[in-house]
Amino acid sequence: MIAPGISALMRPLLSGLNVSKIRFIHLCGVTEQHRTPPKQGSERGFSSMQKLQDAPGDSSSSDQVTVHFINRDGERLTATAKEGQSLLEVVVNQNLAIDGFGACEGTLACSTCHLIFEKDTFQKLDAISDEELDMLDLAYGLTETSRLGCQVCIKKSMDGLTVRVPMDVSDMRRQLEVGKQSKQ
Repeated sequence: MIAPGISALMRPLLSGLNVSKIRFIHLCGVTEQHRTPPKQGSERGFSSMQKLQDAPGDSSSSDQVTVHFINRDGERLTATAKEGQSLLEVVVNQNLAIDGFGACEGTLACSTCHLIFEKDTFQKLDAISDEELDMLDLAYGLTETSRLGCQVCIKKSMDGLTVRVPMDVSDMRRQLEVGKQSKQ
């Protein structure tokens, strides 16, 4: 297991690697190492994140939890999740149409997976880390019940959970894209 601070130090090094890049993901309190295949086009907004691999073993319907996302336009998106998945993994694996969600692929380097929880649900979530607080400081529409989806892991007690996606997102890629268009 890698110390939590090491993955942050490795990010700049790993970002320079290509096809056989090794990705360190710190989700749900566990640091894992994954080999990623060559990237192909994404169907979701700006993210290049590929579907995360299912854990080995069978997943019965008793392991499934229903999660509802209220999108920026008010649309209700419903997904099923496995216990232990982060909310970011749910969005990616279910290919939910939440534009720009998870730009850093869960490495705690952005706030694009910012979600707003109901107060009673928020109080039941695991403790928030200093690193997550730092990223939330950069989020638009921050509330007292804001968390990053990459840091909140599904538990059976969350069945029927509803979270709200903020109206706007702080995604540097959009600003760069707008800048490119204005120069043309």
